[in-house]
Amino acid sequence: MNILIIGATSGIGNFLYSHYIACGNHVAIMGRRKYILDKLCAENPTNTLAFQVDISDTSSFNNAFAEIIKSFKNIDLAIVCAGIGELNESLNIEQELAVLSTNVIGWTNVVDTLYNHFDKNGKGHLVTITSIGGLQPTPTAPSYSASKAFQINYTKSLQAKARKTGITVTEIRPGLVDTRMAKGDGLFWVMPLEKVSKQIIKAIDNKKKLCIVTKRWRVLNYIVKHYM
Repeated sequence: MNILIIGATSGIGNFLYSHYIACGNHVAIMGRRKYILDKLCAENPTNTLAFQVDISDTSSFNNAFAEIIKSFKNIDLAIVCAGIGELNESLNIEQELAVLSTNVIGWTNVVDTLYNHFDKNGKGHLVTITSIGGLQPTPTAPSYSASKAFQINYTKSLQAKARKTGITVTEIRPGLVDTRMAKGDGLFWVMPLEKVSKQIIKAIDNKKKLCIVTKRWRVLNYIVKHYM
C-alpha cells in the first residue's frame, strides 16, 4: 500500500510508521522535526518519503502533498495524527490561536485535501486521530478540548458524506496516552503507547467507523455522552 502519516515524528504516528514500514508498505511521512524525519528516512530510504511540514502553514502541506502524489501517484491510506495542545488556564491568546491554527484550520485543510484525493480516485481510507478530550470542555485547556470537539464532529460529517462511496473514514478517539500530549498533574488511566497503537492498527485493518482506545476509556465515553 501507499500510506501517508501526518504527525509521524512522535507518539502514535511514529509507532504507526514503524509498523507499516516493517510490513513492506511505501510510507510518506510529515512532521515538524526534521532531524527525526531524516533519521527515519536514513533507516528506510527505499520505502520512505519524508517532508518537514507544520500543518498550520497550509501551503507547506499542500506543496508536500503535491510532491507525494508525483511520487506515489495515489494514496491508499492516510492517517492524520498531527496536532498540538497545551495547558492554558491564563488564556494566553497567542497560545490559544496557535492551537486553533493547527487543530482546526490546518487540520481541516489536511482532511479535506485527503478526502478530495480519495473522492477523485473513487476509493481510499482516511483515519483521523481525535481525543476523548473533545467530549467535555476543560478550563485548563479550552482551545484543545474545543478543537477536538470540532474534529470529532467534522469526521462524522465526512463519514456521512462518504456513504455509498468507496471511501472509508475511521475516527480513532484515544483517552490519555503516554506521549508528550499527556500533560497536567494527577492524570489517571494513562495508557501505554504500544497497547494503544496496536488497538489502532487493528481498528484500521478492520475499517471501523469509530474506535475508542483503550477499552476502559469506552466507559468514560459512554458516561459523558449519555449522562453529562
